[in-house]
Amino acid sequence: MADVRSLPVPDGLEGERVDAALARLFGLSRARAADIIAAGDVLLDGGEVAKSDRVHGGAWLEVTLPPPPSAPAPVAEAVPGMGILYEDDDIVVVDKPIGVAAHPTTGWNGPTILGGLLGAGHTVATSGAAERQGIVHRLDANTTGAMVVAKSEVAYSRLKRAFKERTVDKRYQALVQGHPDPFRGTVDAPIDRHPAGDGRFAVVAGGKPSVTHYDTVEAFRAATLLDIDLETGRTHQIRVHMNAIRHPCVGDLAYGADPTLSARLGLKRQWLHAARLGFEHPTRGERVEFESPYPDDLARALEIVQSES
Repeated sequence: MADVRSLPVPDGLEGERVDAALARLFGLSRARAADIIAAGDVLLDGGEVAKSDRVHGGAWLEVTLPPPPSAPAPVAEAVPGMGILYEDDDIVVVDKPIGVAAHPTTGWNGPTILGGLLGAGHTVATSGAAERQGIVHRLDANTTGAMVVAKSEVAYSRLKRAFKERTVDKRYQALVQGHPDPFRGTVDAPIDRHPAGDGRFAVVAGGKPSVTHYDTVEAFRAATLLDIDLETGRTHQIRVHMNAIRHPCVGDLAYGADPTLSARLGLKRQWLHAARLGFEHPTRGERVEFESPYPDDLARALEIVQSES
């Protein structure tokens, strides 16, 4: 059912484009805001507008918001390259390959970890929304490595709490361009959606608190291999923070990477890997740790960087 909103334009949006104003007011992407305007569902002081028109403070805005699209259900299917690092009655620790999302989302038509587990006959917890049952944390579709999924309801609730309370040790390795100074440091900068509304995230004043600790493993001529400890778990956090300090992940063209270097190393995605994952087992209470080896594309790129140094 459509949601009709009527409100005055805040003075703080004076002079903004209509699509930008809608995006800020209702938490939409600029593209989605433009679609709503094109459908004739936005009136400004009673008249239709174009997305590039400007708003002024106090003008009366009437917006008919379409219902949010429902998330697709997981499809049980085999996921090539997906490995199992560990499994018991409560958890399954997956070695996630490239090009696989954690769970179905609107706009993603590719394979998912949840669908891969179901397709291989694994059971998962029924807690959580239907499209992400058992999922307690996520990795970007093109980030590989260790990821835990809950199989029992008690594991789901306890692991969700552990991630929320930041007692899970999530260690990533990233190959970044150049040489961060200092070699060991912390990036403490808030993250929110990029103002461009194109699906990226950025360091934004007033965004969600985000803290990334990094330490140099090895420095090469063109790049540096970092060990990264996440204190928080925002979407694209490492990629955004590395770009913010002008040392983007090699291969990460969406966040400022050099396309020439990416091509020379044969990379078609960011050099970022969830190498280690440690937490208190949800039912046994003991500390468990899991490691994921580098996948072939990252290993090859690292060998090239090493050989050139």
